[in-house]
Amino acid sequence: MKNKKALILLLSANAVSHFAQGISMLAIPWYFAKNLDAASTFASIYAIATFITLFWGLYAGTLIDRFPRKNIFIGICAASAIVLLSISTFGFINGSIPMFGVAFVFCFTLFNYNIHYPTMYAFGQEITEKENYSKTNSLLEVMGQSINVFSGAVAVLLIEGIDFEIWGQAILINPWQIHEIFLMDGITYLIAMSLIYFIKYVPTVKNIISKEPVIVRLKEGIQYLKKRPEIFHFGNASYTVFIFVLISTHLLWPIYIEKHLNELGTIYAVTKMNYALGALFAGFFISILFRKSNIIFSIIILMLIALTAFFILSISQSVAVLFGLAISLGIANAGVRIQRITYLFNHIPNHIIGRTNSVFQSINIFLRSVFIGIFSLAFFSEGSNITWAFMLAGAMTLLSILPLIFNYKKLRDLKIEE
Repeated sequence: MKNKKALILLLSANAVSHFAQGISMLAIPWYFAKNLDAASTFASIYAIATFITLFWGLYAGTLIDRFPRKNIFIGICAASAIVLLSISTFGFINGSIPMFGVAFVFCFTLFNYNIHYPTMYAFGQEITEKENYSKTNSLLEVMGQSINVFSGAVAVLLIEGIDFEIWGQAILINPWQIHEIFLMDGITYLIAMSLIYFIKYVPTVKNIISKEPVIVRLKEGIQYLKKRPEIFHFGNASYTVFIFVLISTHLLWPIYIEKHLNELGTIYAVTKMNYALGALFAGFFISILFRKSNIIFSIIILMLIALTAFFILSISQSVAVLFGLAISLGIANAGVRIQRITYLFNHIPNHIIGRTNSVFQSINIFLRSVFIGIFSLAFFSEGSNITWAFMLAGAMTLLSILPLIFNYKKLRDLKIEE
């Protein structure tokens, strides 16, 4: 691999920022559900923010194709550090952060996701030879999920605190305030920015820079996919598991645990850890498990695992079952992502990947905003009604598998572009 050092720095920078970011994005939903008793309010905020990212996602994809990915990363980290450290400072000065301040951090991080991850994968594609795409995607997934496990473990301590005795010695860690968590998050962005600054690489493919306006570049992505309907259908159908897993981790699980299971924040944190462990397993072994199968077959199997998990969650009231299914969803979602991205990398040239991703992401965001809007209804925050959300997630995943099955042969035999 020509750019091994560059890839190591990219992984390291992502890991550093992702650690504290993971804690923040775990703490905020629980903060609304438990501390503020405002799960429905949080769901409404989440729905509105997700819908707004539809327009930001369109623009972000074109930026990825127009500007150096390294510069975009540095800009992302700088802006994130400023936002997190400013709000944290306000919290230290005033003793707390108002609801809208916490909500703003959550919304800002959602916007960050919409440019961070597409940039990271496009950057990874740019510095990686074609024969190493699958390996690179797995490395990115393994590193990200390893940090998720670690950040989930730390979140257990920070959100609820601990108080126990070992060998006669009392161990007491008080819960962190939300502004203290934001401070740690902001500092890690500065560290990540420093790591990215030192990345040096030789592109493995020629990046064709487009100077056209955003709307023209978006049309290029639409026109490219219009000529390749199989890729368009594949890209959207294989995104479904991600839609409902993301909604689950940020919105459904806190309500499910607090209202349906009547448990504490530590259960939420451990659930996220188990999910990350499943995703970590997928990062290490998904390519090995399906080495004798084609990508389309592997994605169908993984989606079947996800829909089964959703349906079981809708009828279960067991913490142990939740933990086990979180692992299954981690394997399914991460496995689909790895296989999906590898397939798209092989069938879409690097110079157009950002624009086509904008199309997929826009549809994804629109669907997420619709379902989050549905789940923001007060009905889902009452008693055990949240289980109906998982029933709906399973049904939509089942519907998304059908086009992959019907177009299986075409997708499997589709020519790989150079």
